[in-house]
Amino acid sequence: MDGSSDPKALAVTITTARTLSVLLVEDNPSDVALVRALLTQHDAPVSLVVAQDGEEAIAALKDAADHARADLVLLDLNLPGKNGAEVLEELKQHPELRRIPVIMLTDSAAQADVRHAYDHHANAFLTKPVDLDQFSQAVKALGDFWFRQVLLDTSP
Repeated sequence: MDGSSDPKALAVTITTARTLSVLLVEDNPSDVALVRALLTQHDAPVSLVVAQDGEEAIAALKDAADHARADLVLLDLNLPGKNGAEVLEELKQHPELRRIPVIMLTDSAAQADVRHAYDHHANAFLTKPVDLDQFSQAVKALGDFWFRQVLLDTSP
């Protein structure tokens, strides 16, 4: 429904004057390449920063906290060194970083992982489909929702 035939309908288009910054925390180069390709297909300008492990992710977030922090974090659970659950916990305890939405994008479908993520304030939990077409659809849907529907806090 476009809102033109129903006077009570509200159509909202949100535009942003700046590039949205996404931190992808992922150690699989194939998944990084696929997410990068899919995120460039959105109308919103997106800058993708990649961290390959948990320590690198925390460092990138803390270093950027005062100037160009990420608007959204896509976080894998299974990372070398500090894992995704530990990154999530640290991020959500940090006063300047806790408002950043975190989407768990992982191979796991274990209920214990899902529960732990939500207990530590993840904004969503998305299991990576094994099928390439399904993975593409999932990332596209994620981008459509987070870049077109949700109003992100883009204040410096």
